[in-house]
Amino acid sequence: MKPAPLDPAGYPPSNAPILNLPNALTVLRLLCVPLLVVLLVADGRSGGLARDCAALVFVAASITDLMDGAIARRRGQVTTFGKIADPLADKALIGAALISLSAMGELMWWVTAVILVREIGVSLLRFWVIEHGVIPASRGGKVKTVAQTVAITMYLIDLPNVGWWPAAAATVMAIAVILTIATGLDYIVRARRLRLVPAGEVTNDGAVL
Repeated sequence: MKPAPLDPAGYPPSNAPILNLPNALTVLRLLCVPLLVVLLVADGRSGGLARDCAALVFVAASITDLMDGAIARRRGQVTTFGKIADPLADKALIGAALISLSAMGELMWWVTAVILVREIGVSLLRFWVIEHGVIPASRGGKVKTVAQTVAITMYLIDLPNVGWWPAAAATVMAIAVILTIATGLDYIVRARRLRLVPAGEVTNDGAVL
């Protein structure tokens, strides 16, 4: 069976210099994290200009997440720094947004806890199996990321005159939580399976060993 494409973490580092466009986008996303928090804290729950700017910062940072990995692979600029910093930036951005929303009383803490535990747990699973191979990114994982991003964006956007907006945001967040749990369980199963396959083989889910 032909192995599925590896996710960015599975690409070997190239000889590209650390100062390149993909890494610059990753660093930019990291810099957006404190800016996002400052804007949300400054605005509180007033729904003013700072809140709108916070939403724009989150969306712009999320777009860089779609760009940096694709550019790195296309240009052959995958670096060790990028492989480490890219997922760190993703989790920092999502985590900062969720924690800020919960701290302001706009999102239940258990939702934030479930998502963060899953994201940290998957990172630990990747380290657990790193000597055996790489777990390819699944379609469910990608859909989960999109759902989380859309849900958080909807929570950040303040539409006080649209009565159905809070319910719609809560519905999308519920979908994101379900996908978060489901894909987390899938990663556990795949990581366990990967540990049991002898080195040099390819698993059914495309993990190259």
